[in-house]
Amino acid sequence: MTPHPTSPLTPPVVLSVAGTDSGGAAGTAADLTTFAALAVHGACVVTAVTAQDTTAVHAVHAVPPAVVAAQVDAVVGDLPLAAVKTGMLGSPAVVEVVGELLPGTPTRPLVVDPVLVATSGAVLGDAAVVAAYVDALLPVATVVTPNVDEARALLGRAADDPTPARDLAGDLALLGPAVLLTGGPDPRDDAPDPCCTDWLALPGAEPRPLRHPRVATRNDHGSGCTYASALAAHLAHGASLATAADRAAAYTTRQLVRSAPWRLGRGRGPVAHVHPLPTGATP
Repeated sequence: MTPHPTSPLTPPVVLSVAGTDSGGAAGTAADLTTFAALAVHGACVVTAVTAQDTTAVHAVHAVPPAVVAAQVDAVVGDLPLAAVKTGMLGSPAVVEVVGELLPGTPTRPLVVDPVLVATSGAVLGDAAVVAAYVDALLPVATVVTPNVDEARALLGRAADDPTPARDLAGDLALLGPAVLLTGGPDPRDDAPDPCCTDWLALPGAEPRPLRHPRVATRNDHGSGCTYASALAAHLAHGASLATAADRAAAYTTRQLVRSAPWRLGRGRGPVAHVHPLPTGATP
């Protein structure tokens, strides 16, 4: 990716188009804090307001598509975007607005995190939303970052479809975008150091594995948002897709390790978006 032209003292700008998380773990909270940690300026377009904590999504208030479009117009008309990252979009109309107003370009990559199910299990995108992703957003996306369940949904497969993750990634790339399918631990029972395997698939190319350490933790609420935001931030800095993917995985792994001992909330706790103060520093 070509770096966005800025003054050497001006950070790249990355736009988050996502819902809020009142618990501060996912959505715009995860996106903006990740952007700040990775030296990009974050702007945001709010698509929905959720009443959410570490245990569940208790309520969702959708922002009207016209207001979403107005937010996009305000940001695009004033700030030089180096990348765009989407999260929860919530309705087919909002998916279509994003596809129309923010298509990916060589100098402004569009990272689509197809948030369809929350960490708590709450459904955040129904069949109509999935269809809108396939028809209006994936064809103009630079890269999409689903997990296995989201990849199955986008491909119209059953929840128990046995297709390996590698092949799901390759099939999804046929819809237009590059694919970074995020995976779980290595299934080999005898692996002494269990790893996660993500799959990078480019249209027309064989998918290739990207392995990184698995972190044993229940504090993973927001990890998908964090990974996609880190990916967008590194693309905004000019990294290639493969390099950005490696760096995003390393950042997310490091933050999961940092938050593993935390005791926040009654459910799946948040992934860390903070850094320890230097020795001797005071907040």
